[in-house]
Amino acid sequence: MFSKIMTIGGALALSIGTAGFAERGADGHVSIIYWQAPSILNPYLSGGTKDVESSSLVIEPLGRYDQDGALVPFLAEEIPTVANGGVSEDLTSITWKLKSGLKWSDGTPVTSADVKFTAEYCMHPEGGCAQASFFEGVVSIEELDELTTKVTFNQPKPNPYGPFMGGQSPIIQAAQFADCLGAKAPECTGANFGPIGTGPFVVTDFRPNDVIQMKANEHYRDPAKPAFATLTFKGGGDATAAGRAVMETGEFDYAWNMQLAPDVLAKMAEGGKGKPIAAFGALVERLEMNLTNPSPDLPAETRSTRAEPHPFLSDVRVRRALSMAIDRDLLVEVGYGQAGRPTCNLVPAPKIYTSDNTGCLTQDIAGANALLDEAGWVDSDGDGVRDKDGVKMAILYQTSTNAVRQDFQALIKQWWSEIGVETELRNLDASVFFGGDPGSPDTFQKFYADVEMYANVFNGTDPQQYLAAYKCGSEPKPDSQWQGENINRFCDPEYDNLIEEYARTGDIEKRGELGRRMNDMLTKDSMTIVPLVDRGRVSAHSVTLGGVVLNTWDSELWNVADWHRIK
Repeated sequence: MFSKIMTIGGALALSIGTAGFAERGADGHVSIIYWQAPSILNPYLSGGTKDVESSSLVIEPLGRYDQDGALVPFLAEEIPTVANGGVSEDLTSITWKLKSGLKWSDGTPVTSADVKFTAEYCMHPEGGCAQASFFEGVVSIEELDELTTKVTFNQPKPNPYGPFMGGQSPIIQAAQFADCLGAKAPECTGANFGPIGTGPFVVTDFRPNDVIQMKANEHYRDPAKPAFATLTFKGGGDATAAGRAVMETGEFDYAWNMQLAPDVLAKMAEGGKGKPIAAFGALVERLEMNLTNPSPDLPAETRSTRAEPHPFLSDVRVRRALSMAIDRDLLVEVGYGQAGRPTCNLVPAPKIYTSDNTGCLTQDIAGANALLDEAGWVDSDGDGVRDKDGVKMAILYQTSTNAVRQDFQALIKQWWSEIGVETELRNLDASVFFGGDPGSPDTFQKFYADVEMYANVFNGTDPQQYLAAYKCGSEPKPDSQWQGENINRFCDPEYDNLIEEYARTGDIEKRGELGRRMNDMLTKDSMTIVPLVDRGRVSAHSVTLGGVVLNTWDSELWNVADWHRIK
């Protein structure tokens, strides 16, 4: 209902083949390329999209969101509601019933014990679960019988579809992960790299940050699917090479996240081997401002909290000036064309959650300079860089390696130089930046820089879990295995109170009001997050690949079991 299908380069955005299914594996091989390479196949240990989506080929949730944001059952018999008795009248519990006869890819039955274990795995206090916000307020998980699981919350949950819903919260096998609870979770390489699943494919070989080989799951619940016997998931490179591999050379069947200039996409489509597809959802390219001191001279425990504030970004006037200097219209023109829209909001959709927050849309270099003057930051030695109390206004600005992002970096560096800010640019391999490796200093979660840029999004059409990530205590830190989405270490008791009110509010209009207020606190009021572009999701697929339905509300590979070769 909220997706907007669009046309790029004359190609229709949604392509559904007409060929039917003959038998499992009849269509041979399918190949997928993501220019951000997966580093793990366990979304509970990584918030990176490439890890969540590659693992969704193998492990699945009880329910998903379809291309319109509607809830649809996957492993569950149906979506629980108050009307069908699955959600209690007082909204304090939700009861899920598995489809009968489900099997793991090793042939063993899927039971409610696996569902319960999944919650215990993510909720373990020492596990550092990247998706912990999905289980917010859960007080108990009960196995009512072999197929039925009851989740009870600590208060009424108007939106009880957090646990086990969407690609970020799949069911994992209790037997395989039994010895992987808590601090042991990252050590279980075999399970994390080759999970036993219920999805259409099974991992046969996984080389982290490179390539995954898969084969059809012989125990998949639909005997006619998947149509492909084998699958290659190639990671790495860049968006340009990925687009060419589908639309010009035909080497691959599907390319994800074509973060390319519109003229480049149109030129590629002329190759005739594939076509781009796009839809708007709630994906926002933004700048995250580090509220802590990222100095390498400080211990990790200090750098992961607000124990020592950032020497200048802790001043909201500085953060506001940095935002004011940016020309978002030019960023859209250069990077996205019709597949982008300037935005000041972290949550640009659905409409009910969209704040009337437009103050950032007009670039104001003069105003930014005046604001920094007011804050006492001046160029005292004439070198073109503002300073105060012996501290230079010098920024390390990092993001993943990508042509559009590097264009953005160059433009923003120039604009910031016009307000007396020195900027050093760093771009990191996306597989590392989004990888979640607790031993790496270069992940977006550790945020060992002053400013970083990326985009992410929430599953479904309700941003509750997304906004809850910014609660006090949700920051990545050593004892959470550096997992967590509150990467700038924002903490405001008023915000936490709004999250709690949001969680117990059932009226949709009131939920919209609360969502907008929290959006404004993170963006307009505090400028902790500086949104840049509301990005349309743009990918590409072969003209011979049928069944593709682009989904901006869940994993992009949500219906890969329906893909087939158009004869």
